[in-house]
Amino acid sequence: MTTATGPTLVPFDDVLAAYDPALGLEVHVELNTATKMFCGCPAAFGGEPNTHVCPTCLGLPGAMPVVNGKAVESAIRIGLALNCEIAEWCRFARKNYFYPDMPKNFQTSQYDEPICFDGWLDVEVEGETFRVEIERAHMEEDTGKSLHVGGATGRIHGADHSLVDYNRAGIPLIEIVTRPIVGAGAKAPAVARAYVSQLRDLIVALGVSEARMDQGNLRADVNLSLAPKGSGVLGTRTETKNVNSFRSVERAVRYEMQRHAGVLQAGGSILQETRHWHEDTGVTTSGREKSDAEDYRYFPEPDLVPVAPSREWVEELRGTLPENPLARRARLQADWGFTDLEMRDAVAAGVLGLIEETVAAGAAPQAARKWWLSELGRRANDAGVDVADLGVTPTQVAAVQALVDAGTVNDKLARQVFDGLLAGEGTPEEIVAARGLAVVSDDGALGAAVDAAIAANPDVADKIRDGKVQAAGALIGAVMKEMKGQADAARVRELVLEKLT
Repeated sequence: MTTATGPTLVPFDDVLAAYDPALGLEVHVELNTATKMFCGCPAAFGGEPNTHVCPTCLGLPGAMPVVNGKAVESAIRIGLALNCEIAEWCRFARKNYFYPDMPKNFQTSQYDEPICFDGWLDVEVEGETFRVEIERAHMEEDTGKSLHVGGATGRIHGADHSLVDYNRAGIPLIEIVTRPIVGAGAKAPAVARAYVSQLRDLIVALGVSEARMDQGNLRADVNLSLAPKGSGVLGTRTETKNVNSFRSVERAVRYEMQRHAGVLQAGGSILQETRHWHEDTGVTTSGREKSDAEDYRYFPEPDLVPVAPSREWVEELRGTLPENPLARRARLQADWGFTDLEMRDAVAAGVLGLIEETVAAGAAPQAARKWWLSELGRRANDAGVDVADLGVTPTQVAAVQALVDAGTVNDKLARQVFDGLLAGEGTPEEIVAARGLAVVSDDGALGAAVDAAIAANPDVADKIRDGKVQAAGALIGAVMKEMKGQADAARVRELVLEKLT
């Protein structure tokens, strides 16, 4: 049901009381090969529009494709890491549909013969492990990019004209498709987020992609359906396209669950369609009616030979795989001495890799965890972005902590250093110098401030002289306030006690 103010959303708890959600995730991974999937054009991000193109990726008559061997290797390694079977023989197909940014008017993909199939990935959410079954991981090429000019939303509706950049057309992609994920219940949004987050960590560990969601290296399509509670069937699904952050994956699942329930409870039926996710408003809107596979008129690609990876090569590639994600977590937890709750919070916040990189840069594990989970996590939440996209690097966090460890700044002043980092004011050391943030530890300046605090608070001073040492906190606070938080608190305490006991 839709009202004048938008779709009717059922409260989340009411959705769970009446329906069972089913998830499906399709994740596109843009590979970091030097060249495109079927031609020798550079696959680098950026570049002036329509400069990384040739007759093959522009689909000009007579141009013949050739498979990128490195992309095939990357596909096999991804499949092995996802516990997939690797096909002994597979081939490409033409997927026929019209997009203005698809220059050939078909996409070279794989249909009934993917290179990887029947895999799984275990993800952990709040201490519970969910096995996400992988139906397939197949090779294909990316489309170009359309830019709609003159409208208020950046979409084609209301735009004055559109521009097309074919630099991205033909970039190698691996599409990883799950089977329906059922039984997650209230944890369905968190399971979706955890799966995409853990999948990204795995892709980065494999070294096959930058997996930057903000640059489109990794894009998630979220399928969602609801069925009556306990029915054991699957409802009609919608597919929310190109969700570009972990946070948005979780929000999109939750929103669609509430929207579907509103439609169903009003007596309506769900339209099988693609939908657009709006990051600014946190809602989805209708895109186009979703096609079934037969509507794409797949047929084998006549210009490419089949791909038949030898079993020896597959086993050789198996030996290059990184550590299993869950085993890695257990190892890191043991190395860092985190409690189960501390580790669970780090995983849930998507900062495990950031903590690991920060520790590798020299910070203590607990300090790294503190900054990413509290200070930087809070800032990311306020900005509505994933913490990895905030703009602060693990190396910078380690450098800030090194200043704290050296006594150059305290935690309060370190927060101002992060202000400077986010404002692009230079390195942590440069920011401390430019903003005058260094802790004052000079006994002359501190002694004068302590004397002033004692004179202004004679009753507190008398309590300390009488042996009530805990009262020193009031004088220390007065000194810190006077010196704008830049006093060495430990040295201030020493001076207070030296003067009064």
